[in-house]
Amino acid sequence: MKAPFHKRLLSYFWEQQIESISSEINEELSVSLIRGRYQLYTTNAIYSFEDLYYNFVGAFKKMDLEKLPGRKVLILGFGLGSIPIILESKFDAFFEYTAIEIDEAVLYLANKYAVPKINAPIQFVCADAWQFVNTTEELYDLVLVDIFLDDVIPEKFSQKTFLESLSEIINPEGVILYNKLALTEEDKVESTQFFKDIFNPVFKNGVALEVKGNHMLINHQNILK
Repeated sequence: MKAPFHKRLLSYFWEQQIESISSEINEELSVSLIRGRYQLYTTNAIYSFEDLYYNFVGAFKKMDLEKLPGRKVLILGFGLGSIPIILESKFDAFFEYTAIEIDEAVLYLANKYAVPKINAPIQFVCADAWQFVNTTEELYDLVLVDIFLDDVIPEKFSQKTFLESLSEIINPEGVILYNKLALTEEDKVESTQFFKDIFNPVFKNGVALEVKGNHMLINHQNILK
């Protein structure tokens, strides 16, 4: 859905509230227009911000996407589609997406505000990402983990067993990019410990990038420029 011209113009000066809804999973989901971009947020977290979702922008800038073995991409936690919007608009990179999103309300908002801006084909699956990862028979070239409930990653997605399941659905030389919050000192300590104790033992050549209040964890360093 394209915002009216006057709202887009005003959004460069003041936030323009567009829509708020609730669901069984997210008590409040709000869409605002800021600097000409749609932002999806909850009480304590930003779920999407088009090409201004800086944590993924920063991570992709450090990656050589041409090294990916193929074009099949799995997104766990779709939001308003920041990831494909970033890859298309900033990196001229086009993939085939499978998007897993547990909240039907988020999918409703994504199809209303984001999908019209995306050229690549997207297969949407309304499902729990943990269940999908453990049942899919597909292999992917790039897996992006951006799973939050407000500002918290549900515990099952921070366990070694989940990472081991991810390792089974990635192609050889494929890349896993895992978003961890690192805004406060407490966040940084928790994220660093997660990388050291859980992520790195599964992905022994892994690397953690500090990007705009987040740690972006990658399964192997070979993808970096």
